[in-house]
Amino acid sequence: MFEYDYERFFLDRLLALRTQKGVSAREMSLALGQSENYINYIDNERGFPSMRVFFAICVYLGVTPKEFFDDGSADPAYLRELIEDLKSLDARDLEMVSQLVKRLKTPSS
Repeated sequence: MFEYDYERFFLDRLLALRTQKGVSAREMSLALGQSENYINYIDNERGFPSMRVFFAICVYLGVTPKEFFDDGSADPAYLRELIEDLKSLDARDLEMVSQLVKRLKTPSS
């Protein structure tokens, strides 16, 4: 049977996104309208947020719930913003960006 530690994933992802935003656990707790130790309580594996609070956490971090659980993107909010910017480019500019991305992905010899 497939086993995955979803609790550890949740805790690691919360820490990564909070750190990326540059806020302390206390600051985030208070911004969510919780006690000052609320996020530390979660970080220390003593509980998990309700769905309502989880959605508030996502709003606070600037990510959708889907982006929260997508660990393929280190900075989902920035990636979403970049995609929105790309949508405004014409075909020629999109091709230039595509070529640049491919060049950056290719290891130098």
